[in-house]
Amino acid sequence: MKNTSAIILAGGEGKRMKSNRPKVLSEVVFRPMIRWVIDAVREAGIKDICVVTGSKKEFVEEYLKTLPFEVETVYQPERLGTGHAVMMAIPFLEKHRGNDVLILNGDAPFIGVETIRNAYVVQNQTGEIDPEVFDWESPRKPSEKRGCTVISAEVEEPYGYGRIVYETDAEDFFHLSTLKAIVEEKEATDEIRKIKEVNSGAYWFETDILLDALGKLQKSTKTGEYYLTDTIEIIKNSGNAVMAYKAKNADSVLGANDCIQLAQLNEIARMRILKKHMKNGVNIPCTDGVIIGKNVTIAPNTTILPSTIIKGNSVIGSFCEIGPAVLIDKCEIGDGQIISNVSLKNQIIG
Repeated sequence: MKNTSAIILAGGEGKRMKSNRPKVLSEVVFRPMIRWVIDAVREAGIKDICVVTGSKKEFVEEYLKTLPFEVETVYQPERLGTGHAVMMAIPFLEKHRGNDVLILNGDAPFIGVETIRNAYVVQNQTGEIDPEVFDWESPRKPSEKRGCTVISAEVEEPYGYGRIVYETDAEDFFHLSTLKAIVEEKEATDEIRKIKEVNSGAYWFETDILLDALGKLQKSTKTGEYYLTDTIEIIKNSGNAVMAYKAKNADSVLGANDCIQLAQLNEIARMRILKKHMKNGVNIPCTDGVIIGKNVTIAPNTTILPSTIIKGNSVIGSFCEIGPAVLIDKCEIGDGQIISNVSLKNQIIG
């Protein structure tokens, strides 16, 4: 994925969050949603990142300055749709002509490294498929460079999402189904509404083709906004292929518009992290009240008891018993320690 770039849309106001900060800064397991997205992008090998800010942009810009790497920003002064947001990043795109660009939402924290890489293989396959990268359960196999690859996901409750409609029903490794359209809920027929494969809001584009499509993008006559999904038809009409990569994990499309949905994201992320530690040999006999941050390191054979919160870049050694009722923040705990009913911050123990 050398020379690729990414644009993260982060202009959402998030009124239903009832917060004085932009929605992308709402936290999922102690980390802003946009940081989850940035981390996935960087772990996938993409270093050149541009964030499109909007409402209360100063909060996002201030947060991005705290990161240990550089992220460019551009400002969308008016909320005129996703297509308009990407137009604000045209100078960034011009610097990356001749390559591919990933565009995704800053409030969809579960877009994963595997999904980003697999979709890139579909977008720009030039040689042997790497079985360590490509998800062989996908029904679509790449054969040529695309103008665009949409990242989709299959969900049980597709209401409100744009549906993925293909040119043909034939889907196998050697007979590909190209994308016909992304049909929004309000435009869909009853038959199309039955489709459960939906648009995640993340896309790979060939940068030059995207720039050409942005120049042809028209305002919606209904809303007065520019929609990025309208570039699909423009790209197809220009003779370039448009494909979809269906993510293995349906969580890829999940975001949060209010605090109830944010709590649901937190629970999904919390259990993912706990299961990862348990697979690595950490004993968590009861997960009630146990919250462990994404950057925490715990050695095997340690037991974590209920009502334990571990955050920051904390490191826990082997054969420890942590909990119940413990808060650990940015601490280093040596092997064999027993800690309960205490709050620790910036401590080295053992």
